[in-house]
Amino acid sequence: MSVLPPIEPLAADEDLNGRIRRLRLMVFDFDGVFTDNAVIVFEDGREAVRCSRLDGFGLRRLEQVGVEPLILSTEKNQVVQARARKLKIKARNGLDDKLEALREEVAARGITFDQVGYVGNDINDATCLKAVGLPIVVADSHPEVLPLGRYRTTWLGGNGAVREICDLVHAVRTGSPESV
Repeated sequence: MSVLPPIEPLAADEDLNGRIRRLRLMVFDFDGVFTDNAVIVFEDGREAVRCSRLDGFGLRRLEQVGVEPLILSTEKNQVVQARARKLKIKARNGLDDKLEALREEVAARGITFDQVGYVGNDINDATCLKAVGLPIVVADSHPEVLPLGRYRTTWLGGNGAVREICDLVHAVRTGSPESV
């Protein structure tokens, strides 16, 4: 893997902070965002993925500042629902069209796309990243989607990227001194 380009500090980025302050919904892809994009396949065909335990507390911090987390995934494996239940957040998986699902979720909440953040890592996230007010990509995203992110995490997918995003939103919305 190549060396990642440096990420500019966010303290001086009022545009990014403004986008964060408008958020009402933060949508996450699953594979490559909540997971490290690896899959373990057992002899009987069952699959397992690896997630970070840091995410749970981060998601609670996101909710504390009025931002609802949601998972949208094309993955059909029920591991998505199992992890969402454990994290106590809503998830929709097995989706053929993530953008259509995102439209439905935005309409159901009576919000605008400008009030939505989307976290993705691969080309099937591109349409959603282009549609929202705060597009975010994880550090190890596919090169084709990297330019679509308004923010790029320093932590890798499945290794703290979700927590980094939640902490960032919490810090900006609370004005805490550790605000990035």
